[in-house]
Amino acid sequence: MPILDREEYIEQFYFFQTLRDRIKASIATQDVLERIDQEILATTKLPMAIQFLATEIKESGLLSTGFKILSHYFTPFQSFIIKSTEDENRKFSIDTGLHVLEKMAKYLADSPLPSGLFVFQFEILSRNKLGYEEGITAMANDPLYTQEWRDFILFVSKQIGLVEFAEFVYLRSEYYLEVERKQDPSYEPPLQPLFASKEGRIAKANLGRDPFFLFAALQRQLNYPEVPRSTEKETPKDEIMVVRQRVNDLEIRLKLIEAEVKGNVDLSLFAKPAILENLPKSDGFAD
Repeated sequence: MPILDREEYIEQFYFFQTLRDRIKASIATQDVLERIDQEILATTKLPMAIQFLATEIKESGLLSTGFKILSHYFTPFQSFIIKSTEDENRKFSIDTGLHVLEKMAKYLADSPLPSGLFVFQFEILSRNKLGYEEGITAMANDPLYTQEWRDFILFVSKQIGLVEFAEFVYLRSEYYLEVERKQDPSYEPPLQPLFASKEGRIAKANLGRDPFFLFAALQRQLNYPEVPRSTEKETPKDEIMVVRQRVNDLEIRLKLIEAEVKGNVDLSLFAKPAILENLPKSDGFAD
């Protein structure tokens, strides 16, 4: 699908914000959808999309079905977010989901950068435990990303658990290139940088730290979009699920390390091997 006009994202922002507010006011989603299209700018395609959503939710009872069918208008990641709110196995409310879409639409309406959208979407998956495989695949199909970005995003999906997020950013940044060229002026990276120098500098400062510190620093320093926080309190059952998820993450990490030992993981795609030797021992590259 192509990138939409700015006015579409402005109206999407209003739509997601208003839908969220009215659902919080105990108005049924179907009732909101049947009326809200009249409030949307008629020169956009959103009113027709809302009318279709209203019809589809009557038939299927699900909002995500309409989002998926309207793949020429709503992105795969938007559909994934709505689908996640309907998954009983995930503690991801419709309020949080719509708030995420509201924030994302606002960012897309205001000179968005692929780097900003990537970090925003990745933090959404991490903070809300939505799962990386399906979520990152949906991310990669966003029209804002070039093929180079898509290749990088899919590469990230295969290395999660082995490589920390700050390394992904640092090794594909202009700052990493600057550091290498101080030692070797003729150095040329195997892959061109995707992140600017400031992002790379911040990422390097956060190597070995909780990735949420990096997300917060990028938001403070570079005005990256802030991810909405869930207001729901965790129960003992939720804590058990978190522990199970961490065990699963450890199992995935062990499998990835085994693959690395067998030579099936190509970390050289990040940069020249020398950088792998100079990173802190606390990171996934250490021997």
